[in-house]
Amino acid sequence: MLLLLTIGLFGVSLGEAVVEPPGADAPGVKSSGLAIRVERVLTMDDVDAIHEHGMLLVRGGTLEYVGAETELPAGYELLEYTECWAAPGMVDLHSHVQTGGWGDINDMVLPLNFEISTVPTFVPANASIRRACAAGVTTLFGIPGSGTVISGFGTIFKTKTDATFDEAVVAAPGGMKVAQTHNPERSAGDVGRTRAGLYWLAQHALKRAAAANASGEFDPALDNLQKVVSGELPVLIHCAGGHGVGSTVRLWHEEYATNCTVSHGSFNGYKLAQYVAEQGVPVNHGPRTADYRSTREGRIVGSGYEYWAAGVPNFSLNTDAPVVPQEELFLQGAMSARLGADGYQMLRAVTIHPARSIGIDERVGSLEVGKDADIVLWSGSPLDPRSRVELVLIDGTVQYDRLRDGQWF
Repeated sequence: MLLLLTIGLFGVSLGEAVVEPPGADAPGVKSSGLAIRVERVLTMDDVDAIHEHGMLLVRGGTLEYVGAETELPAGYELLEYTECWAAPGMVDLHSHVQTGGWGDINDMVLPLNFEISTVPTFVPANASIRRACAAGVTTLFGIPGSGTVISGFGTIFKTKTDATFDEAVVAAPGGMKVAQTHNPERSAGDVGRTRAGLYWLAQHALKRAAAANASGEFDPALDNLQKVVSGELPVLIHCAGGHGVGSTVRLWHEEYATNCTVSHGSFNGYKLAQYVAEQGVPVNHGPRTADYRSTREGRIVGSGYEYWAAGVPNFSLNTDAPVVPQEELFLQGAMSARLGADGYQMLRAVTIHPARSIGIDERVGSLEVGKDADIVLWSGSPLDPRSRVELVLIDGTVQYDRLRDGQWF
């Protein structure tokens, strides 16, 4: 029997509220706030606070109070979900569902495409985005495909179910997508055909951007790449296997100190986990989170466990949706826990850790005062497949209600 909700939660001390709840408004003034009363609040913050019989207060799209149950302030609408667990909305850094189902964006003519952006391909509130929301995934990094070594720039957006572009987008560009190995190994016969060639192409582009930064040169084609080199924009790097993981860290962290995150790192990539951890580079792992092909005896290795056990900072998980359906991000955490990783840390791997890796943790990834009110109410543990999502709020507004919208699943 799968007992996922022994996922380590009960080894974490219960946190105390550190912010006083707001007092009553002046007579005759309605605050138009929202109060949510739940069985348990999982904050995913730095102190890993867990509040039994908790309450959240929301006003103006942000969290105003997170903590133990308190007196209801005057003028607040109360939502009673006293059998539910509240957790932050999940974050996936490797997704391709922004197009609404018509496929990845790739420009296969040239191997370097740092002018490409997913902005024109973004279809807000498409069916895949609505399903993601219904599954508790509230923030996505919608990125180009991996047909070329530098694929272009992605868009960070909320999975609001009825929104315009401006209402949904958090950052555009949100960061760059690179494909260091495997998929971009081109059959066109150019230098991008081999892994050595892919490395050279990326290195050559970085040299150009670094030189432009040093000279003050403005080249619109290089503008965003220059921001990657200077650390203003993050970069997510698709790779797989030990060779890809090693070359990614060497080029994008040791040679050029970019704000980089290894993405995928699947198959036998986990064998370099200690090296990655020592270099302090985050890993956004998935959608394959187990390895059975590179072990002589054919045993299954939980690669998520290997990265986590090595101490990789801000280890996170992804779906590469639609490779794994976007609504199954929670299952990436559940299966990683099933294969040895600490369950509570795997919940962090789909909430605060990816938010920190991409630089949006001041807004999302945890339930803390002042952050966006992206709240998911679960019937039980968020990583237990038996749990269901009851309610999703994004920026303090209900985007999914199971009793009203259950047909989305």
